[in-house]
Amino acid sequence: MSHPPKRPLDVPPSPVTLRSMTSPSLNPYDSMTPVTRAAYRARAAANDLAPLPRAEKDDALAAIADALEVRTAEIVEANAKDIARAREAGTSESIIDRLTLTPERVRAIASDVRDVIALPDPVGTVVRGNTLPNGIDLRQVRVPLGVVGIIYEARPNVTVDAAALCLKSGNAVLLRGSSSAYESNTALVRVLRDAVGGSGLPADAIQLVPGESRDSVTELMRARGLVDVLIPRGGASLIKNVVEHSIVPVIETGTGNCHVYVDADTDIDMAIDILVNSKAQRPSVCNAAETLLVHQDVADAFVPRALDALADAGVTVHADPRILGYAGQTKATVVEATHDDWETEYLSYDIAAAVVDDLDKAVEHIRLWSSGHTEAIVTTSQAAARRFTQLVDSTTVAVNASTRFTDGGQFGFGAEIGISTQKLHARGPMGLPELTSTKYIVTGDGHTR
Repeated sequence: MSHPPKRPLDVPPSPVTLRSMTSPSLNPYDSMTPVTRAAYRARAAANDLAPLPRAEKDDALAAIADALEVRTAEIVEANAKDIARAREAGTSESIIDRLTLTPERVRAIASDVRDVIALPDPVGTVVRGNTLPNGIDLRQVRVPLGVVGIIYEARPNVTVDAAALCLKSGNAVLLRGSSSAYESNTALVRVLRDAVGGSGLPADAIQLVPGESRDSVTELMRARGLVDVLIPRGGASLIKNVVEHSIVPVIETGTGNCHVYVDADTDIDMAIDILVNSKAQRPSVCNAAETLLVHQDVADAFVPRALDALADAGVTVHADPRILGYAGQTKATVVEATHDDWETEYLSYDIAAAVVDDLDKAVEHIRLWSSGHTEAIVTTSQAAARRFTQLVDSTTVAVNASTRFTDGGQFGFGAEIGISTQKLHARGPMGLPELTSTKYIVTGDGHTR
């Protein structure tokens, strides 16, 4: 190890403790759990990564992209074991879709890695700087966060996305995927580590957190001082657990209870296209729409056509009484909505739907039930669009566009590490700059205060 390790404590270890831990007579790893040992190795790798120039990190990313393509069969074979186990357990098809890796999807993941190579390296960027009146030169520059822990559910593509973004931004990453994707993640991390190590960078910059039990998650959440930040990606219960129990700082990625509001002044054909795309293009992801709100003045013209279009897409509608009134005119599968439907992230071919009196009532509904992810308005009125974007406080507000565009790749950020629904440090799709912090560099010429 090229750098002395830090203890997972709230305060830095004393010099005496560091000397004793690194002395030849005492191996600091002897009493560590596997998770703590991985975190120590990640800390050392992060120290080595931080000063590296862009070219060396990009070479490692190119090696990763090549290795993913060369070893696709190995990855898909491992993934097939997870898929078989999921089907035996009766896992829903929407979750199995998120879990599945095909050769085409592996190639797409490799392409995403190459997209990251093309992105600017944020490390070293001067955020602001000036010469103070006393002659001191002051610069605020971007630096890596350090060790980033990712806790996520059954989406093995996150393994590569997170590793690529962390590596490019100079961070080491500890990956804790769900047990349902264990074989897939193990194979992917093996490929990633081989590629990174082969390129001359520390392989420990990318590690799978040891263990499949919840104990390893708990230990990761308590590794303050070794892990700099945790990013949970998954359902509401996972995110809630990490936010409430972690003593490591957390960037909260929220669930996606996203809304599409169809205004009184609207292009009905466009509204139907946006609705169906938002809900059904890929319903198992966080930027899929989960609730439809329709202005009462356009309901007669819009709702019957919308219900038929949703039926054609295989979507079940959980309807308020006013939407239910149109169901008999259509071929849609419509059920009465309950209180819980308005707060549900279905991640399936289901959508809640209601007619509202006006735009302000739509905003009122969104403020009450939204998870703060993405809301869309479909309108031909500039005044309505302006008011909606001013009043709705979510990470992304779309005007005449699908909710499915809330995505780091779609925004041109490269593969995202998550979509933050909090307001501190990062909000919305998190790309490379969001994986950095800053430090101040003060340069004087013998200045004293």
